Amino acid sequence: MTREYLKQATLTPKSNAAETHLIVKEILDEIEAGGDAVAMKYAAKFDQYEGNVLLTAEEIEAACDLVPEKLKADIRFAHDNVRRFAELQKSTVSDVETEIAPGFVTGQKAIPVDAAGCYVPGGRYSHIASAIMTVTTAKVAGCKHITACSPPRPGVGVAPAIVYAAHICGADKIMAMGGVQGVAAMTFGLFGLPKANILVGPGNQFVAEAKRILFGRVGIDMIAGPTDSLILADSTADAHIVATDLVSQAEHGYNSPVWLVTDDRKLAEEVMELVPGLIDDLPDVNRDNASAAWRDYAEVILCSDREAMAACSDEYAPEHLTVQAEDLDWWLARLTCYGSLFLGEETTVSYGDKATGTNHVLPTSRAASYTGGLSVHKYMKIVTWQRATREGSKAVAEATARISRLEGMEGHARAADVRLAKYFPDETFDLTANG
Repeated sequence: MTREYLKQATLTPKSNAAETHLIVKEILDEIEAGGDAVAMKYAAKFDQYEGNVLLTAEEIEAACDLVPEKLKADIRFAHDNVRRFAELQKSTVSDVETEIAPGFVTGQKAIPVDAAGCYVPGGRYSHIASAIMTVTTAKVAGCKHITACSPPRPGVGVAPAIVYAAHICGADKIMAMGGVQGVAAMTFGLFGLPKANILVGPGNQFVAEAKRILFGRVGIDMIAGPTDSLILADSTADAHIVATDLVSQAEHGYNSPVWLVTDDRKLAEEVMELVPGLIDDLPDVNRDNASAAWRDYAEVILCSDREAMAACSDEYAPEHLTVQAEDLDWWLARLTCYGSLFLGEETTVSYGDKATGTNHVLPTSRAASYTGGLSVHKYMKIVTWQRATREGSKAVAEATARISRLEGMEGHARAADVRLAKYFPDETFDLTANG
């Protein structure tokens, strides 16, 4: 299957990982050793903020009062969609049990973690939707305590719309602290917070590195890189819409890759001609990001047919995957590697990013080849249990003893032996490895 690059990336999205690691590790170590005071020192340095860290009920109410009613309605609309979709996801996991042999029962329980820490970016963009996506799913999962953490702005604090979203979605505490210090505060249980069992939510390379370093002592949703998006389009696609969708995702950041994969040269060339003008029409900061992302990281790939297109997409394993082509059912059945799939012109990644209910915290950097995005399941531990009668344990004990001895694990074998000896003293068992 041939593949022709009409536009190929000159860079790959990566930061100075070694330098970032050293910076983040030093900050985490200092905060863990020094506690609240050191976290506040870094908040003053990086956030330029020395106000209240945990918002009071009065501060939350005052911030909510600043949010226009129309925006409140939009946030409630998005929250309702995310909540209902999360409830649907939760319904797919249930407590079950089965009798694997007469008298021996095994089972599964789904138990939510106690404390979730939800990071909500608030720097260049106020990620209202991230508050909705992370807090709502934690609430539906059944977490007992949810902290929403967002960078404050100098002299302002956390953006009022983020406060409102986190509040109505069920955050127990809202923390005005960003970056590594915010992640550390949730992990180490500073400022009277419970220690987080899981950290979720997008962030810059320093937040992502902090989560990576802390993974193991806490759970995380995923190790995230720059956001990426791929569009599969055939000759039936609208070039202007395809180009607009590519630009809409390129504005995320200077190193956010966008890819167009098509089997139609005319469409590809038309999209490539349209994109620069659409970028120039953006506001300044958005234009700078989109321009750099398109120049250095974007690719336009011409394939021989739709099977070659699908194979290319699965290889790239994009965070966001859009199909603007005929026979959407074929694509839904064929595609296997993506964070979230958007089928047809009538939907777009922007919908999923903000309001449709599917989560926008998704795997990047080709991680979609092995994992999905944030869901209620990320906050839940799937644990197992077993119970048996003495008679029901007999066959299991015999098999366990023989397998253990074959493996050379005599202690394991004897844990089975003693039960057989106690429960069936009048019986003889051949428990040797080669019996």
